[in-house]
Formats: sequence, C-alpha cells, structure tokens
Amino acid sequence: MLGREIHGSTLGIVGLGRIGARCRRARAFEMTVLYHNRRPRPDAEEHGARYVSLDELLSGADYVVLTVPLTAETRGLIGRKELGRMKPTAVLVNVARGAVVDADALTETLAARRIHAAALDVTEPEPLPRNHPLLRLDNIIITPHLGSATEQTRRRMAEMSIENLFAGLSGRPLPFAVLPRRP
Repeated sequence: MLGREIHGSTLGIVGLGRIGARCRRARAFEMTVLYHNRRPRPDAEEHGARYVSLDELLSGADYVVLTVPLTAETRGLIGRKELGRMKPTAVLVNVARGAVVDADALTETLAARRIHAAALDVTEPEPLPRNHPLLRLDNIIITPHLGSATEQTRRRMAEMSIENLFAGLSGRPLPFAVLPRRP
C-alpha cells in the first residue's frame, strides 16, 4: 500500500473562490499551481498561481481539484471529453457538488484506468446507491460529504452564521453572503 508524492507536482484548481483561494498552501510542497476561474484573480497570482484555460489545466495538472458552485454552467462541467484531456497519472478531486462531474463518464474513465484515481467528497446522487458501479472500483475514495467535518471548521461555520445573523438583524450587509453569479 503506497501513496503518491505530491511534492513538486502540478495542482490544478477549477473555481478559485473562497475555498480554492487556499492554493497558497501548495507552496509548502513546491507545487506548481494552475487555476481556471471565470476571470483571473490577481491575489492568487501573487501567491504563484497561474491562470490558464480549462483545457490547459486538465492536460497539465497531476491533481485536478473542483471547487466550483453548482450552477447551470457547471452542471456536468467534467464529462468524457474533459476526463479524456487529463493525464493517465492524474487524480480528480471533487469537493464542489456531485453534479459537476458526469458520474457515468467518471465510472468509465476510472474502470478503464484512463486516469489514475478520483477522490470524491460529493456524489450525484448523494448518497450513492449501494449497487452503484463507482463503489466497486479500487481507484476511488468516496467520503460522505464530510471533508469539512473538523471541530474547528464546524465552529467557524457556526460563527459565520452568527455574524451573518447579527449583520442582517442590524441592517448591515452580510459578511458571508452567497452572492448571485456575475456575468
């Protein structure tokens, strides 16, 4: 049972919002960081991340991490074509929403070993039925939407909710508002 070294590899982040912007942590592992977003983010580039097209990210990354919101534009964002652009040694990590990835295409890709592996914190449907073909594969890790289940993270989530509540009750803008997508 051996893992794979991430030191010096290339991390590709699709969706550089609040979660994806944590890319600066990859510097500790001397990783190259590519990102794709609706628009470039100068703050990310200050930390060494480079804005690229989705195709360039998929073909260049050793680890592709999905952190996009689920919208009409992102539903099925990663399908057969996109999985086909990934390296055979690449790992897909989905911490966004299950419907961002075409589960049938991912199942076929993993079964044929066209990518190395996948790690999913979310699935579509959620939870997967016990007989789902993804559950029979040995090159996938599926967690039951618990990637943020730490005492510290859950405490911070509660604090953010309270800050929003107090701001809303006093008529101030919500500090942690989920805003509609800008065109």
